[in-house]
Amino acid sequence: MTQPEKIICKPTPWFLLRAVVMLVMFGVFAFLFYKDGTIGYRRQNASYYLRAAFIKADQEFKSKGQGLTPGEWRKYAEAQEVDFTWKDKPQDGSVLPPEVQPGMKWPEPLRDAELMKSNPQWQRLWEDYSKNWTAWKMDAIPPHEPHEAGKIREQWVVFWVFSALAAVSAFYLIRTVGRSITVDGESLHTADGRHIPFADLKRLDLRKWEGKGLAFVDYAGPAGSGRVRIDGLTYGGFKKEQGEPAERLMQHLRARFSGEVIEYAPVASGEVDSASGTD
Repeated sequence: MTQPEKIICKPTPWFLLRAVVMLVMFGVFAFLFYKDGTIGYRRQNASYYLRAAFIKADQEFKSKGQGLTPGEWRKYAEAQEVDFTWKDKPQDGSVLPPEVQPGMKWPEPLRDAELMKSNPQWQRLWEDYSKNWTAWKMDAIPPHEPHEAGKIREQWVVFWVFSALAAVSAFYLIRTVGRSITVDGESLHTADGRHIPFADLKRLDLRKWEGKGLAFVDYAGPAGSGRVRIDGLTYGGFKKEQGEPAERLMQHLRARFSGEVIEYAPVASGEVDSASGTD
């Protein structure tokens, strides 16, 4: 006695690729916003205020430092602090990295009168300083304005949004990888583990099968009632070189189905002409 054909439709590469791409995309976005929320924006703020200190020091050296000895200029510069004021309000340390905090004195290059004289343009001094900064790779060109606390909090909000999306993508990917839709000689085995005898299948809705690879099966029997969704693009697929597993599953199901079938009936051209009133 021959065993009835058993068709198993596993997750398609098409679905798995899309799921992995979405997981990676959401994960990368979450990482980038996490980085900006923790250190990225704070370090950009540090670059902004330190660069402003070089501009201010250059202006003051040209206005008053020329008449001072190197020692007098150093004494003056050592007493100056980096100005962390934005919109007439001093910024607190929460928007800055630990290495750059309110009360920080002017950097060493700004205290060296000879170095200031040999570099009349502050841009060169700043580029050398930012390039040799050892705590992190400092931006030589900082943002046009510093990031306030509210802007930094926004990065955390978006981080959690993308983290949630990445978690949902991972959940569906992991859940789907171990699932399959199967038909054998007696029943339909759904992706979520239900075993429905063919005798319990009441209605088969194929209106979206041709265009989207979706079918819906209503069932009712001793084990309960409900509706099953068959997604041919996710399970099995329609590639001809693979034998169109989803289509074979549907044909197998229809051959053993005795309930109501709903599908779009093709309209003959003569019927279209008659309906439109064409002679």
